[in-house]
Amino acid sequence: MQINILTLFPDFFKSPFESSMLKKAQERVDLEIKIINLRDFAQDKHHLTDEPPYGGGAGMVMKIEPIDLALESINVKKGQPNSKIILTSAKGRQFDHSTASGYSKLTEITIICGHYEGVDERVAEYLVDEEVRIGNYVLTGGEPAALVISDALIRLIPDTLGNSESLQEETHRETGITSYPQYTRPAVYQDWEVPNVLLSGDHQKINKWRAQQKKSLS
Repeated sequence: MQINILTLFPDFFKSPFESSMLKKAQERVDLEIKIINLRDFAQDKHHLTDEPPYGGGAGMVMKIEPIDLALESINVKKGQPNSKIILTSAKGRQFDHSTASGYSKLTEITIICGHYEGVDERVAEYLVDEEVRIGNYVLTGGEPAALVISDALIRLIPDTLGNSESLQEETHRETGITSYPQYTRPAVYQDWEVPNVLLSGDHQKINKWRAQQKKSLS
């Protein structure tokens, strides 16, 4: 899989993609992550990627031209098979486990990080396949959202995780259902005890208890 991230702040991604499971995934599976600096595609001498909005108003709006040229440089277009271009946007559809699962099956995904007051609406209309938000709140930029989306889909790529069973029992795999509680040693800590059933060795009883502990999200 190829993940392209178009951003005004490429340094934001250096540490996360060089740490923990995201680093191991790039070594373990067929995965390449490309961070593209949108400022490299600004056409004026000051490398401006934003302008005041037409009609007036607060803040600045990201320009369409650098985004379009950046997409052209990596040869991706809206509507290509096995590929998606997404824009992080507070008005996009809610990102969830099902969305991540679908993205993980693509051969290429391109994430455009919104910033400032917003992005020229023609980007959403003509250049991207869909707009996505990670929650009902506004971030200072789309970089945290792009990282969340990348992390969620990368861990679903086959062989990314050492133990595939981790994916079968985790929270949110079943829509609206949490996973069961987990415990480890010591069995007693400051008078706080692990449930006896987990120490019994009776896997039938353990599985029944775990099923009972799953909860629906409101």
